Amino acid sequence: MSSKRTLVLDKDQIKQKSIRIAYQILEDNFEEDSIVLVGIAERGYVFAERLQKILQEIAPDKGFELIKVTIKKSKRSLEASIDTPIETAKNKVIILIDDVLNSGRTMAYGLGMFLDIPLKKMRTAVLIDRSHHQFPIFSDYYGIKLSTILKEHVEVELSEYDQTEDAAWLS
Repeated sequence: MSSKRTLVLDKDQIKQKSIRIAYQILEDNFEEDSIVLVGIAERGYVFAERLQKILQEIAPDKGFELIKVTIKKSKRSLEASIDTPIETAKNKVIILIDDVLNSGRTMAYGLGMFLDIPLKKMRTAVLIDRSHHQFPIFSDYYGIKLSTILKEHVEVELSEYDQTEDAAWLS
């Protein structure tokens, strides 16, 4: 892997893309009174918190619940937990959120948490979609689609988690 890092998104672009994703979520779910945002720990959850704040500002009459999913990514089988009772999402629209969509494994594991309860619909939102899908998971809402080679790495830095200025890097 190269030590050279290329800036893909700066803090202003991340903010702009987040606002656009929030508006897309609202447009796609305008008839819903409540939407459940499911953030995949850690950066996906931070991104979900940001989306929740934006959504509450632009649609204060709607409810936006937040669930944190923690996935053991090193495991070959689903090992995950959530911080809220699963019934919170029952018969609702849920948006599964992460920072980067690469192979789709993490999102597929996140989806697995909700297979045993009825949902109105499930959508996915990511800041960066790398399009290297090995699982049948695709982003419904995304900030940017990025064509990369498999050896390249995309890293998102979010101030709340990384204690640094927001940025997305390709290395």
